[in-house]
Amino acid sequence: MTKTVFLGALTVAGLTAGAAAAATLDDVKARGTLNCGVTTGLVGFAAPDANGEWGGFDVGVCRAVAAAVLGDPTAVEFVPTTGKTRFTALASGEIDMLARNTTWTFSRDVDLKFEFTGINYYDGQGFMVPKELGVSSAKELDGATVCIQTGTTTELNLADYFRKNNISYQPVPIETNAEGQQQYLAGACDTYTTDASGLAATRAAFEDPSEHVILPEIVSKEPLGPLVRHGDNEWGDVVRWTLNALIAAEERGVTSANIAELAAAPTESPEINRLLGTEGNLGEMLGLEADWAVKAISAGGNYGELFEKNIGENTPVGLARGLNAQWTEGGLLYAPPFR
Repeated sequence: MTKTVFLGALTVAGLTAGAAAAATLDDVKARGTLNCGVTTGLVGFAAPDANGEWGGFDVGVCRAVAAAVLGDPTAVEFVPTTGKTRFTALASGEIDMLARNTTWTFSRDVDLKFEFTGINYYDGQGFMVPKELGVSSAKELDGATVCIQTGTTTELNLADYFRKNNISYQPVPIETNAEGQQQYLAGACDTYTTDASGLAATRAAFEDPSEHVILPEIVSKEPLGPLVRHGDNEWGDVVRWTLNALIAAEERGVTSANIAELAAAPTESPEINRLLGTEGNLGEMLGLEADWAVKAISAGGNYGELFEKNIGENTPVGLARGLNAQWTEGGLLYAPPFR
């Protein structure tokens, strides 16, 4: 009798957990809008234009998820978050996912109980200084004042780097990138430190970017990617495989220009067919339509298209692919098989 009661309790617990896991996907579908947490404004990654229209590399991931789930890349409510508020916003359910230059770390994954669904940018922390300071290495920053965003991995990285090199610094705490930019340009700090991609994006917004130098040292590993809440496995799968679809599409030569043709009928590539829903039932497994990936990729293009349009070498941000090139091109991008 006890055994039956125990098994019954497990069954109820399992059903409850299952219901919780499906909640976000159901909520987004019912609401008809994806609530996506982004930065308060970082050129190339997530920032509103003069008309209030959000654009950028991270924004592209949000729009791809909205397209996959709702069939509409514009069905997104962008929620600006700071380094301090982003995790509270996700944990509380204010946002469905966070796509905000956030580093995947052990404690954030395990202790804060979030689920990172992949890496959309491999980064590392760097330092930017005014050219007139005459500094060519971070090791020359002994005694410097340093603008640093609170609630970020850069705080610990900064302390570790300066301690390791036996040099001192004076932190100038800031809340947002906009505040950091303002303080740095006003001379409140000698150097601004954050992810190197963020420094490039910040410098691109300056009146004269050439007057500022990003020093050569990269002092950390910063794998950036979208995240969701723990225990929300079905929703985590949707966000994870949407990002993977963008990466796989680039590897397989599927672009916003040719996707309609490739999706019209099965091709000679089984992987492309499964990705685009002309073969198999991957969409059904996710609780989505068969053409979910077609919609996601059509929203803004594949990974490479999103990169080049928003942060690539021909944009003001001017980032080379580097580690973010496909694995076939010497980079780290590698999507698991669609099968």
